[in-house]
Amino acid sequence: MDADLALIVGLGNPGPKYEGNRHNIGFLVLDELAARMSGKFKAHKSGAEVVEGRLSGHRVVLAKPRSFMNLSGGPVASAVKFFKPTTILVVHDELDLPFAQLRMKLGGGDNGHNGLRSITKSLGTKDYHRLRFGVDRPSGRQDPADYVLKDFSTVERKQLALEIDRAADAAEALVTKGLEAAQNTYH
Repeated sequence: MDADLALIVGLGNPGPKYEGNRHNIGFLVLDELAARMSGKFKAHKSGAEVVEGRLSGHRVVLAKPRSFMNLSGGPVASAVKFFKPTTILVVHDELDLPFAQLRMKLGGGDNGHNGLRSITKSLGTKDYHRLRFGVDRPSGRQDPADYVLKDFSTVERKQLALEIDRAADAAEALVTKGLEAAQNTYH
């Protein structure tokens, strides 16, 4: 059995009120990955809902922090301490990308994203992979914080299932083929 383990974290806010929000795209992508693994999320002592299994033969733990977005770091750090992954990938919404555009990178700043800020602070490093899913910026003067807590638009929802599937493919490619190969395919 291989010793490599990938921890894929999806960011979002818990509860039915937030399910379809732009800010919850990380949870939506992880739901797709869990379906591919035929897994169901279960409460874990780390403070996250987790699924353990395999994606394309690679050991993977999916984690959705049960805390609100701004406090994601604690559950993520606990999951890292417990599972000791060799790869960490965080899937999150990105205001500075057009709807459904994907970008992957290792490290970098938080770009004002409170979930990433919390994770970086709790892990003590910026050196983890990110899969950024574009949600676009709000038009006019709408506050970005309010915008990400709104559901996807009707037009976006028509494409959403396909785009979530594509983001799940990108996450799987990063775990199975590495960052560069995944970037070459999904950027």
